Amino acid sequence: MVDFWAGALALAILLYVLLDGFDLGVGMLFPFAPGEAGRRQMLAAIAPVWDGNETWLVVAAAILFGAFPLVYALLLSAFYLPLLVMLAGLILRGVAFEFRDKGGRLRPLWDAGFVAGSYAAGFIQGTAVGAVVEGLAVENGRYAGGPFAWASPFALLCGFGLCIGYALIGACWLAGKGAPDIRRFSLRVLPGLMAALVVFLVAVFAHAAILDLPVLRRWVERPVLVLFPLIGLLAFAVMALGLRRGDERLLFPAGAAIFAAAFATLAVSFLPYIVPFTVTIAAAAAPETSLRFLFWGAGVFVLPLTLAYTGAVYFIFRGKVRADGEYP
Repeated sequence: MVDFWAGALALAILLYVLLDGFDLGVGMLFPFAPGEAGRRQMLAAIAPVWDGNETWLVVAAAILFGAFPLVYALLLSAFYLPLLVMLAGLILRGVAFEFRDKGGRLRPLWDAGFVAGSYAAGFIQGTAVGAVVEGLAVENGRYAGGPFAWASPFALLCGFGLCIGYALIGACWLAGKGAPDIRRFSLRVLPGLMAALVVFLVAVFAHAAILDLPVLRRWVERPVLVLFPLIGLLAFAVMALGLRRGDERLLFPAGAAIFAAAFATLAVSFLPYIVPFTVTIAAAAAPETSLRFLFWGAGVFVLPLTLAYTGAVYFIFRGKVRADGEYP
């Protein structure tokens, strides 16, 4: 049961990062859209899926709460303030998404809210990941740091890096879903985003080496970890090839592979810890009876139904958005 719920948590986090990541990235690119027609096309490209994508954040939080309550308590204590900002950003972008068409003269205000919410959510998520990688202050199973301990230079750098990554995968999504003008826009911004991602990766590894973070020592202990960056490098080359050929079909799968490779690198680096390097997965798990009780509800019904719903929505709304911002 512990292994099952650890795998379910990893799957939920990965799906959230991939799916909500690209629609947050669309929000980050929104200010640079080619006119109102372009903005409508961008919104139409994510309209059928954006709220369903956020379901995976709820699923991940529910698994933490039910299956790994110690980790839920630690993370909530460590990131109470930034999580409030992230949730406010997600709420703001959702409200702005629905209200902009009816906003009239207030449409620029709702557009600004959509953009600000997208950047706030992405930046906070990246900062939280950076803070976890750098290490949380944990004593006797409780968070012992201050309310702003998460805001270290390394963590803030990771926040900027995730925004770049989300914008990159958002551009890949738009290239495959958008009408010709949005496709051209996406292909135009992708080279700069790819270059920015490379600069970020060099900077974050250099910063981690200067700090001598424990996660880097795992590369010596587990040489197999090098396989995941190699997969990410291959995916990056496929993206560059698709960009050179103008073949948008290669772009989003390549972007998803880059994110999956980065996620796998961190996950395997942390094992057997769930909060590196202080709390193991086994120590954080709820009692076996609780895990089994959760399995017969959430494990048997909720997770498969959510996966089926996600797959159905993406299948139904496959294809490109028309120039008028509607699906054919």
